[in-house]
Amino acid sequence: MTFKVRDLGLAPEGRLKIEWAEAHMPVLQKIRERLVKSRPLEGIRISACLHVTKETAVLVRTLIDAGAKVSLAASNPLSTQDDVAAALAEEGVEVYAWKGMNVRDYYETLAYALKSEPSITMDDGGDLTALVHKLHYKESGEDVQIAKNILGEIKLKDVIIGGTEETTTGVLRLKALSAENKLIYPVIAVNESQTKYLFDNRYGTGQSSLDGVIRATNLLVAGKTVVVAGYGWVGKGIAMRARGLGARVVVVETDPIKALEAYYDGFYVTSMDEASTIGDIFITATGNVDVIRGEHMKKMKDCAVLSNAGHFNVEINIQDLEQLAVASRRIRPEVDEYKLPDGRRIYLISAGRLVNLAAAEGHPSEVMDMSFSNQVLAVLYLVKHKGKMPPGVYKLPRKIDYRIAELKLKALNIRIEKLTEKQRKYLQSWRLGT
Repeated sequence: MTFKVRDLGLAPEGRLKIEWAEAHMPVLQKIRERLVKSRPLEGIRISACLHVTKETAVLVRTLIDAGAKVSLAASNPLSTQDDVAAALAEEGVEVYAWKGMNVRDYYETLAYALKSEPSITMDDGGDLTALVHKLHYKESGEDVQIAKNILGEIKLKDVIIGGTEETTTGVLRLKALSAENKLIYPVIAVNESQTKYLFDNRYGTGQSSLDGVIRATNLLVAGKTVVVAGYGWVGKGIAMRARGLGARVVVVETDPIKALEAYYDGFYVTSMDEASTIGDIFITATGNVDVIRGEHMKKMKDCAVLSNAGHFNVEINIQDLEQLAVASRRIRPEVDEYKLPDGRRIYLISAGRLVNLAAAEGHPSEVMDMSFSNQVLAVLYLVKHKGKMPPGVYKLPRKIDYRIAELKLKALNIRIEKLTEKQRKYLQSWRLGT
């Protein structure tokens, strides 16, 4: 099997979407133009576990033009754009992704992506990297058993030279793996590049999460109380965009420094215990489990809306919601209604999965331009430094960050100031003072 998608007939529509994304990703296109000529990834096999969107398609095309062979699996059961997956399959890409896959389907697609015996893993959330390590350490579990049935006796450690990770959640998992001294190859934490997290996490997720809520519900955000759980870069972006739409924004945070930051940014900061009584729309963005639990749901207003912008569907305790409800039904394409014993209704968007991808299209192409430029340059860095990087979690060098920023500014036709020689010497000296 070289691909598994919902419907190849959707390919023409997918190609149009990819063309749209390409037109709005000038930095990646500039990098692609250079790589087409030199083809530095000739002979490199990449297994990628990413959200299969139009922007991801541009990344895949760039890697292939650079000489790589790419096998692509979805990193979330609900985030695949089926027309884009069809377009990639028609182009000859090994793509295993469709919207609405079940858990078993999901694990199978990860294994199919690994069947190419990759030189590099490219991950979004850490599931692919975790599966490789579970197989290596002969751990048990449904994902491992499914992968064994598909992969047989492939020794992935012998062929993988490195990996990349796109998300905060995935980087946390990588650091936990490294802390246990179990990481078996070097991984570049793309998420820790400034041209990624300062823009993708904040402006990308900020806009696309609200876009998902609005598309799913068609509710007016202005005048509503929006509760944002978590004030990392994702939470900051969501809170900023919600306020821009006219909402009263409440921030729930466990980190005292981030809570202070939210307070001085002008948001009301409180516990979920209090926020649950005043919120109209809830958006979780913590990367942690059980952020919204049954004890909170019992206090919510009639018609409260629950959504999640974190990578996994664990932030809203859906089991608690199902146990509290006396009835449930699908009331809109991406919205489930749960009726409580006293008649109150709670609405859950996209089964608690990534609201910006499950109920909308994910990040705008302009911001993914920088994120995926980081991905491509991270792959090139791993290939260039093959055998020189021991297992560990790495950042891309700052000069690569700056180069991406410079290319983006140029594409936006923005000029910036340059240091004079005197200014440069002043910054490098310790002698000059008062």
